[in-house]
Amino acid sequence: MLVYPQIDPVALAIGPLKIHWYGLMYLVGIGGAWLLLSRRLQAFDPQWSKEKLSDLVFWSAMGVILGGRLGYVLFYDLAAYLHEPLKMLRVWEGGMSFHGGFIGVMLACWWFGKRNGKTFFQLMDFIAPVVPIGLGAGRIGNFINAELWGRATDAPWAMVFPAWSDPQQLARHPSQLYQFAMEGLALFVILWLYTRKPRPTMAVSGMFALWYGVFRIIAEFFRVPDAQLGYLAFGWLTMGQLLSLPMVALGIFLIWFAYRRQAAQGVAG
Repeated sequence: MLVYPQIDPVALAIGPLKIHWYGLMYLVGIGGAWLLLSRRLQAFDPQWSKEKLSDLVFWSAMGVILGGRLGYVLFYDLAAYLHEPLKMLRVWEGGMSFHGGFIGVMLACWWFGKRNGKTFFQLMDFIAPVVPIGLGAGRIGNFINAELWGRATDAPWAMVFPAWSDPQQLARHPSQLYQFAMEGLALFVILWLYTRKPRPTMAVSGMFALWYGVFRIIAEFFRVPDAQLGYLAFGWLTMGQLLSLPMVALGIFLIWFAYRRQAAQGVAG
């Protein structure tokens, strides 16, 4: 059994100003995404400047933050936030939804593409391979915050989280690290290797949706669901799984449609 390494969620405090590790993880994700996208910029569009790329990253980041927060409020704990609306501003306490952030990024890409001569899927295919950087960093932030831990287990790598986080002091799956490994590392490797060759439009977006959905569904079997929701059906279905199932179906459809359209265009040519 492992003991949680007592990590202060506050990375730096200067008087009343506190910089949290959770917020820094977002900066890591955004900065890492910009760096890797800048390396792929010429292949994407030689006419694009790094300033335009920075604008895309900025608006996508706004989509992540605003969509992620609103998604959590709507999908996971609407009653509590209606009771205390100002709680919505305390993002350093956690409470972000990937699925809400995903919708936010899609809206940002649609809006940005309309103003810069790119289709929605051209931009989604471009940014999808770097999204796992932010996902992985976010899961490390969850781990530092000692939140979203897993179900009780007697596995030798089980971990006991701090009493302020888990009053029961049970040995649990460190599910944040499982999600870091799957949604961060594994998904990044899959997408990065897949995009080493040109792929038909929509296929990269489809691969992202498919594999993120699969990894999230697997991770939810080890993770304790949000207390205010619990299990939604059959004694095991969680909100995370419910929101990820359509992503798997959408991913399969996009991959199938992308290659079918490519084949049809090849025949027509």
